[in-house]
Amino acid sequence: MRKMLPPLRVQELIRMIRSTKTQAQEREIIQKECADIRACFREEDPLYRYRNVAKLLYMHMLGYPAHFGQMECLKLIASQKFTDKRIGYLGAMLLLDERQDAHLLITNSIKTDLSSSIQFVQGLALCTLGCMGSSEMCRDLANEVAQLLKTSNSYVKKKAVVCAVHIIRKVPDLIEMFLPLCKKLLSDRSHGVQHGAVILMTEMCMRSPSALKELRQLVPLLVQLLKNIVMSGYSPEHTVSGVSDPFLQVQILHLLRVLGQNDEACSDAMNDTLAQVATNTDTNRNAGNAILYETVLTIMDIKSVSGLRVLAVNILGRFLVNNDKNIRYVALISLLRLVQTDHTAVQRHRGTVVDCLKDSDASVNRKALELSFALVNSNNVRGMMKELQRFLETCQPDLKADCTSGIFLAAEKFAPTKRWHIDTIMQVLTTAGGYVRDDAVSNLIHLISSTSELHGYTVQKLYSAIQDDISQQPLVQVASWCIGEYGDQLLQGTCEEAEPIQVSEDDVLDLLEKVLQSHMSLPATRAYALTAIMKLSTRLRENVDRIRQVVSIFGSCIDVELQQRAVEYNALFKKFDHMRGAVLEKMPLMDKGSGENENEEDEDLRSKEKPQFIKEDVPQQNSVQQFSHVTDLLDLLGESDANPVVPVAPLIPQNTSDGGILLDLLGVLPSPAAIPPLTVFNKNGLQITFTFERPDTTPALLVITTTISNSTAAEVSDFVFQAAVPKNLQLQLQAPSGNVVPASNGGVVTQLIRILNPQKVPLKMRLRLTYTHFGNAAQEVCEVANFPLATWQ
Repeated sequence: MRKMLPPLRVQELIRMIRSTKTQAQEREIIQKECADIRACFREEDPLYRYRNVAKLLYMHMLGYPAHFGQMECLKLIASQKFTDKRIGYLGAMLLLDERQDAHLLITNSIKTDLSSSIQFVQGLALCTLGCMGSSEMCRDLANEVAQLLKTSNSYVKKKAVVCAVHIIRKVPDLIEMFLPLCKKLLSDRSHGVQHGAVILMTEMCMRSPSALKELRQLVPLLVQLLKNIVMSGYSPEHTVSGVSDPFLQVQILHLLRVLGQNDEACSDAMNDTLAQVATNTDTNRNAGNAILYETVLTIMDIKSVSGLRVLAVNILGRFLVNNDKNIRYVALISLLRLVQTDHTAVQRHRGTVVDCLKDSDASVNRKALELSFALVNSNNVRGMMKELQRFLETCQPDLKADCTSGIFLAAEKFAPTKRWHIDTIMQVLTTAGGYVRDDAVSNLIHLISSTSELHGYTVQKLYSAIQDDISQQPLVQVASWCIGEYGDQLLQGTCEEAEPIQVSEDDVLDLLEKVLQSHMSLPATRAYALTAIMKLSTRLRENVDRIRQVVSIFGSCIDVELQQRAVEYNALFKKFDHMRGAVLEKMPLMDKGSGENENEEDEDLRSKEKPQFIKEDVPQQNSVQQFSHVTDLLDLLGESDANPVVPVAPLIPQNTSDGGILLDLLGVLPSPAAIPPLTVFNKNGLQITFTFERPDTTPALLVITTTISNSTAAEVSDFVFQAAVPKNLQLQLQAPSGNVVPASNGGVVTQLIRILNPQKVPLKMRLRLTYTHFGNAAQEVCEVANFPLATWQ
């Protein structure tokens, strides 16, 4: 039999592959080499087995199949040579996982190597078990790992700690085996062992409430360990950029944050040390900034004293002036979390936040914009609006929609005067009218119509604005409506709030005809202009024939909507001229939102992190496909970074029938029967129950008390409850009683929902739950369509 030539070395194979010019040449070399490797495997030649497996691992990293080398890896692991074991274990970590039965074959080899007298062999076995060990392997080998945690060898011990972390993640039931070892591991002199012990304790706390309660007894030891690291001198082995072991400091701070949540005693024990870390850490190095950021997160999450929270906000304020954009971005995100609880402290850094709007980075701009709107109040609204309007002029197009929406909502909530409110919205429409929300026009028209003392001032300002520029369509639509309604005041020129201008009837009609004929005008804008011209026929004296001629021209317009309007207006001239004055009277004050299509679907998503704000999604219209209300709501539940933040308005019913008022006065309204509770969600131990109440004084209002309970052994943290209803309902979500649902039904979280249903339509609701359970983030979406009849009839 012909003796086979020695296989290529790994270095030679890499050189050959790198020298290829095309993908085809590379595949040819790989295929030839794989054929040679298979032939060697069939020969059962142990001499070059490790070399062939090493080449297979390189091919695997390039994306080529290498599964046929799995059994060879097992043979190398069983070898007595360290070089063979090293390649074998590396191959097992790369080529095997718990989905393949072959990985169970190395359990005995790992168990043998864990008992080896050579620390490096033990390290290989621990690394492999910690990388790809399945639940079965972890159960079988947990005792051996626990024994290695008691050894005096720091090299083996730190690898055993990391392996124990993997075991707990796979089999949380084994926490009790490693819990007694934590205190001894924390007292080890090796920073590597301490680092692994802190990670191990963090995993235990996240997965077991009983372990969390027991490990809180080690808070003084952790605080002392952190203090020793902060106050220790220079150590070349652990110092990074002049900061003593920042990795261990960050992990300890993270663990302290977990232990201090909802525990006042633990929080008091760590307050002084957190202040010491915050004041003694060097901020000129990135490692120091990482420690400070983790310190801020810890202060925010535990029950810290007010002075410490102010210190945390000041640290974030210093981050805002850092040259690193990433640090500024992180600071803005953290301040957004703090603005609801520590509003006054964050307000002190308002100027720095506004300066971040001038940053060249779009991500920083976006977060600074969100925080700026969160800082607006009745005291600073004038100054903040000037800064935000200045930003609107220069910001990137994808931020203009967010900016305009935020300005509208802030102006509506905090406007000092009606005139200032109108001026602000008109300025936004002039600057970025193409980016405003669809309801901006109707909202501004409602605002103007409700302010009768400013009609002359408003119509004059709008007329002057569109004289210069008719490209901003929302602005032109509002101006056309106002000219049609209050054109007589424009012609009189009796405005007292501003310098009056002289406008003739021809000037007004010329401008509206220019809008009708402009190629920039949308069909909706032309409709506004045509209606405005028609309304002016009752407000002008000398140009009625000209108006009649313009209207008749559009009777043959290609746009069906404009044609229909023009035909109806012509009929008004010809057949019903005696009624024209009454039909075209000034519009009475409209109820806000009364003209909206009730069949459109919309929703309001409320978040427990921002109980005073909701996210408003833009309704997506589809006239071709006919879906149910619930199906439409499914499409609307997707989150978008571009969604604006909207203040929650109180739910007050707009209309009450006279009959209802009389019955109230007579006291004959019977008290409604008790509405049975409804369980709307019950999964994985988490249960949500609705209880209902309909106040006698407001029968259109439904108050829902949401009760969330948890029957599992682990608490549910970071719980967020969100709800969506159709647009013809109004929903307000109050702040929850907390964001942690205690384990074993040890307590509940409650949250109030207020729904206004004046039309008594069937109630439908879409729920989205986001939470962390057993250390894993989860999200559930469910539909509630089985509300009792008494909740809406």
